[in-house]
Amino acid sequence: MCKALVVLSGGQDSTTCLYWAIKEFGRENVSSLSFDYGQRHKIELEAARKVSEIAAVAHEILPIDTFSVLGGNALTDDINIDDSLPEAGGSLLKTAEGSLLKTADGSSLNTAEGSLLKTADGSSLKTAEGSSLKTAEGSLPNTFVPGRNLIFLTFAAAYAYQRSIKHLITGVAQTDYSGYPDCRENTLISLENTLRLGMEYDITIHTPLMNLNKADTVSLAEKLGAMDAMAYTHTCYNGEQPPCGHCQACLLRAKGFSEAGTEDPLIERFQFFSN
Repeated sequence: MCKALVVLSGGQDSTTCLYWAIKEFGRENVSSLSFDYGQRHKIELEAARKVSEIAAVAHEILPIDTFSVLGGNALTDDINIDDSLPEAGGSLLKTAEGSLLKTADGSSLNTAEGSLLKTADGSSLKTAEGSSLKTAEGSLPNTFVPGRNLIFLTFAAAYAYQRSIKHLITGVAQTDYSGYPDCRENTLISLENTLRLGMEYDITIHTPLMNLNKADTVSLAEKLGAMDAMAYTHTCYNGEQPPCGHCQACLLRAKGFSEAGTEDPLIERFQFFSN
C-alpha cells in the first residue's frame, strides 16, 4: 500500500482529511505534518498533536518562521481580525469609482470571479450613472497569508520525497476559501505539476474537500469516524478556547454543523466542563 502524508493544521478540515487518508491508505501508511510558521496562536499546533494522537498516526512539526518575518497579516502579526469578509467563494463588488455595491439590507454584494461583470450577451454591467461594475481588487481578508499553502505543500513534498511518500493530502476547499487564491483547484493542479517537474517525483496532491461546503465536510467527518478527534480541533481566528463564536472562522464552522444537523463536539466538550 502507498504511503500518505497529511498537512495537518489542527483544524476541522485537515482533521477530516486525516481520517479520509486513513480510510483510503490505511492507518499504518498515514502520517501527519504541521508547520510552526510564526502563527500568533500556537494552540493550533497542540490541536494537531492531539488529533494525531487520537487518530494514532505519527506526527511531526516543522519550524518555518519566515512568515512571521514577512508579516502583514492577522495570523502572524498583532493585527485585529477583519470580520467583514465576503461570502465564501466571493469577491466584493465595486463600481469603477471604488464604492461598494450593497443589497437592500446593507450587506456587500460579491461574485465568485474577478474582473468586469458581464451580462449574458457579453456587455459590461453598469450602474445607473454608467460606470462599469467590477469586483474589488485586493479584497482578500487580512487573515490571508500570501503563499502559505504553496509553501506548506512544497515543504511537505520535500519531506515526502525523503521518505518515499507519494501522496499529499490537504484540506483546502474553494467553496469556503473566503477569497484565498491558494485554496482554488486550479492553483493546486498547477502546484502538483510544478512539484512533479521540479523534483522529478511522481507526487499527487489530494484535495478531498475541494468542492464540499462546511455542512458536507461535517457529514463526511461523521461518516469517517472523525468526531472524537473533532472535539480537540481548533478553528477560532482569535485563538480562543472555548472558541470566540464571532470571528468568520467560528461562524463558518457553526453554520456547517447547523446545516448538517449535528452538534459540534468541540462546543459540547467545553459545555461539559463548564457545567
